[in-house]
Amino acid sequence: MSLDPNHYAATLRDNVAAIRERIAVACRRADRDPADVRLLPVTKTVDEARLRVAHAIGLHEFGENKVQEAQAKSEAMADLEGLRWALIGHLQTNKSKHVVRFASEFQALDSLRVAEALDAQLQKQGRALDVLVQVNTSGEASKFGLSPDEVETFVRQLPAFHSLRVRGLMTLALFSPDETLVRPCFVRLRELRDQLRQDAPDGIAMDELSMGMSGDFELAIAEGATTVRVGTAIFGNRATPDSDYWPGFAGTATTTP
Repeated sequence: MSLDPNHYAATLRDNVAAIRERIAVACRRADRDPADVRLLPVTKTVDEARLRVAHAIGLHEFGENKVQEAQAKSEAMADLEGLRWALIGHLQTNKSKHVVRFASEFQALDSLRVAEALDAQLQKQGRALDVLVQVNTSGEASKFGLSPDEVETFVRQLPAFHSLRVRGLMTLALFSPDETLVRPCFVRLRELRDQLRQDAPDGIAMDELSMGMSGDFELAIAEGATTVRVGTAIFGNRATPDSDYWPGFAGTATTTP
């Protein structure tokens, strides 16, 4: 089916407005300023034509999970001004050279080998990259990310990588419609961030908490999220299974991004 840009633009505007209103309501409940919460649209499986419409209505920052998909889109849309790409999925060291060509942000740092590979590639290009450390707060073996107990030691080694600008932490909560299971994942990340802030190494910032997706971002905001990653609530359901993108995803829980 061909895309009707005007109809799709109207749909996107409505969806984004609804998400921003939900963010505002969640912030009011938590006595927070909505301006302190960034909406990061997650665009995995969204094709170039739709992304161009999204850009035209004012969405200039996109989050992608897979390097190859993200790079292809960034190259195809290089003519658009002000477009910023955030890689939010697991990264293998051999793909670091591709990431530094297009990404402005990497939210899934959980390995010193990846940190070293990124830093080496970034130094070749004379640029820096914003990064968040991924933490496995749900404790699921299927998920990437450091265990909470590993994070402090890991963060203390990051100043050695001068091209990485460490901004904070990221997590994927348990995929469940049960709030009592999801909320503790967000609480754990916030408490860990607050602990690390007290004695962070020079040059390491612990300001950002990237947590919360389409089905659970209000909970994340209540617990201090500064970035929420929202995909399906903006762009609609995907044909590609979420398990292709998020380790540990099982079924139709409401927390798909």
